[in-house]
Amino acid sequence: MISYARQNPEEQPDASSPAADDHIAPAPRVSVQAFCETVETAAAVQSAGEDRRLGKAHLKIQMGGMAAAIEAYRTAPTPNVIILETEGRSDILGGLDQLATVCDAGTRVVVIGRINDVTLYRELVRRGVSDYVLAPVKALDVVRSVCNLFSAPEAKAVGRIIAIVGAKGGVGASTIAHNVAWAIARDLALDSVVADLDLAFGTAGLDYNQDPPQGIADAVFSPDRVDTAFVDRLLSKCTDHLSLLAAPATLDRVYDFGADAFDAIFDTLRTTMPCIVLDVPHQWSGWTKRALVGADDILIVGVPDLANLRNTKNIFDLLKASRPNDRTPLYCLNMVGMPKRPEINASEFAKAIESQPIAAIPFDPQMFGSAANNGQMIAEISANHRTTETFLQIAQRLTGRGETKKPRGSFLSPLIEKLRAK
Repeated sequence: MISYARQNPEEQPDASSPAADDHIAPAPRVSVQAFCETVETAAAVQSAGEDRRLGKAHLKIQMGGMAAAIEAYRTAPTPNVIILETEGRSDILGGLDQLATVCDAGTRVVVIGRINDVTLYRELVRRGVSDYVLAPVKALDVVRSVCNLFSAPEAKAVGRIIAIVGAKGGVGASTIAHNVAWAIARDLALDSVVADLDLAFGTAGLDYNQDPPQGIADAVFSPDRVDTAFVDRLLSKCTDHLSLLAAPATLDRVYDFGADAFDAIFDTLRTTMPCIVLDVPHQWSGWTKRALVGADDILIVGVPDLANLRNTKNIFDLLKASRPNDRTPLYCLNMVGMPKRPEINASEFAKAIESQPIAAIPFDPQMFGSAANNGQMIAEISANHRTTETFLQIAQRLTGRGETKKPRGSFLSPLIEKLRAK
């Protein structure tokens, strides 16, 4: 039998809506075979196969539609997912009846058709079709349809990964990553984890005043042990909503990794944490590129000079090209207004990159130095500082959450604050 659909026909997603891509969980390692009638649909499916969310899926495309699929599976086992493009009501129903006789148990079928009729959709569901997508389709329509087959409605939402990286070393990307994660956890009340990927020189443990005996290195060097329970033991609790997967920051071993070294860790974190903030070190390797391309949202941090402009544009352009169906990467400027330093202003950055920075954080060595040396966040040093508000705005932009969840103040709040200050 073909597996049964899990969607209500009246609840079909609107593919044209920008919000429809707010959260598409990546598909697992599955085999997908598409049988297309038109070259336009074949091109869309091919483009979908290059999307990061189908990166683990094995996709094969053939022409010939329903007839080719029926013929192919008379002598071959069916894959996890079959995508069928077809035209005409009778062609669809009759073809599905024949396909059901050669389909293996558990195979899921996605039909791409041109008839917009809820009665037909219900009939397809009755015959076991998992999803019906109206043609013409775009790559994101195919990505959404296939990925949603493996995201049960009752399942816990897969966590969103936010990657923050510096355009150059020493631009304060880690500091921004840690403060933004703090704002996500404290002000947006979203359970979050910071993963410090700079295993040799990471500063997250210092910034959060944590010195855990275990951390991310234990998971990287023991990939066979990585599961939810194992990763939970490695997490260090910073606040009620914020945990840390700390870097060892030691040089007793060399941290050379393959491109997929962090895959198991990220996949496991997605199942347990709504928000994962990756503190990505400034280096270019297979695994750093993979971490950035595979993230749901990306923030590039740079300072206003020529090298940072060049590097920001290079990273920005590469990520846009590598993630055609994702939101555009974001960038911000840090250490703006340093005395006696010539700077490239924000408008010049925006002109070169063809995108506006989401924030410009002023140079404030006293504030940031005190926070770093005390193992505190900027919000702990000065809750009302304008940079604290900036970090909250960045957190809202990266998570798509506009409302803060701060506790309600009573008429005694001003008095309590004065007493705390003494």
